[in-house]
Amino acid sequence: MAYRNKVYVAFDGDNDMKAYRTFQMWNENPNFDFTFYNAHDLNHALDSSQEETIKRKLRERFANSKLFILLVGEDTKYLYKFVRWEIEVAIKLELPIVAVNLNGKRKDDDLIPAVLRDELHITVPYKEKIIKYAMDNWPDKDKKYRSSGKKGGYFYKDSVYEEL
Repeated sequence: MAYRNKVYVAFDGDNDMKAYRTFQMWNENPNFDFTFYNAHDLNHALDSSQEETIKRKLRERFANSKLFILLVGEDTKYLYKFVRWEIEVAIKLELPIVAVNLNGKRKDDDLIPAVLRDELHITVPYKEKIIKYAMDNWPDKDKKYRSSGKKGGYFYKDSVYEEL
């Protein structure tokens, strides 16, 4: 069994690559208090011509992941081939899920994929400090909520944002 210390980030590769690249930049820049081990640093090359090959490689990345982050853009809820599959795998593996609204909203809105709506997750806006806070704090809350049978979407109170 692999040691789970990675963060798996799912996103719309056609439309939200810039947001993902910024996410990586925060991680690599020592001026930001934002560090994580990216699951996508494993097995860089994916044979994009074979869906099953891609999913097999992504499963290997999931095997090393302790947290799932979904970058939610305008079209994310319409992506079924991979993003929906990634969400379903994260749910099945009971990974803590952080939904990051690229539109800046703090709570779920109509852009959250339907498959995620009734599942345990936290939603935050696309801001470095609150994402870092969620990465550091949501896994413990997720474990607590999951053990008591809680489901659905959560969000942080205004006081958390004020402290940050």
